[in-house]
Amino acid sequence: MEKWRLLLTGAKDAAANMAIDSAILKARMNDSVPNTIRLYRWMPSAISIGYFQGIKEEVDLNACKKNDVDVIRRITGGGAVFHDVDGEVTYSVVVNEKHSMFSKKMRSYFLNEIGVHDEMKERWSNLLNSYAILCGGVIEALALLGLKASFRPINDIIVNEKKISGSAQTRHGGYILQHGTVLCDVNPKLMFQLLKVTDEKIKDKMIKNVEERVTSIKREMGKVKQEEVIKTLKTGFETALNIRLVEGKLTDEEMKTSEKLKREKYEGREWNFRR
Repeated sequence: MEKWRLLLTGAKDAAANMAIDSAILKARMNDSVPNTIRLYRWMPSAISIGYFQGIKEEVDLNACKKNDVDVIRRITGGGAVFHDVDGEVTYSVVVNEKHSMFSKKMRSYFLNEIGVHDEMKERWSNLLNSYAILCGGVIEALALLGLKASFRPINDIIVNEKKISGSAQTRHGGYILQHGTVLCDVNPKLMFQLLKVTDEKIKDKMIKNVEERVTSIKREMGKVKQEEVIKTLKTGFETALNIRLVEGKLTDEEMKTSEKLKREKYEGREWNFRR
């Protein structure tokens, strides 16, 4: 059975978390580390925005400062995400995009439904396929907790028709970095205090919409400790990907790279306010 590295890096601030994910990707591209799964949390809580978003347009910076919430730009796409220190566990996977696990293709019916042109179907099929396979680790973990979950394209996992996990990807040098959240609890009222929504009526409607569309482990089955979720994620990824995870540490190279990235990129205005 193929061995992958498991990193349990605990709770860190937003800049450190994004710097570590980037450092792992860079080290994997250099072939100096094996395929890696990292499980972590955020402290303090944070708002992360997608690569193509603008902080000033998406985030109420004064509210974040008042509530001691970090703000960070991801290297992956997607929308703004609230990472609650007590409300989620985050995972990241760094793997070669040509890994044999991706050889099994999804059916193309979803691509037909959303109107993807024939010349783009292979690219979209590869993307959806990788999301479906990697999200399988979360689905297996939730099953261990007693929750029946399923994959919903493009990149969500649902329980009882409500989103409980979302993911985002970036690809560089033939390698995939996918990271995503598993919601242990959800607090939409706090989330929309931190996001920039000026109209109170619209804000109320958005809160209600999230409450109707999003769920959490706590909502489905009662409170479960984050440590237990981390434990089940380890087993879930091993089962879904047919691998054995061996707990390790960041290499000296990764530590140096992440410290430099944190200091020179993720803590800086140039990166975070670039759009």
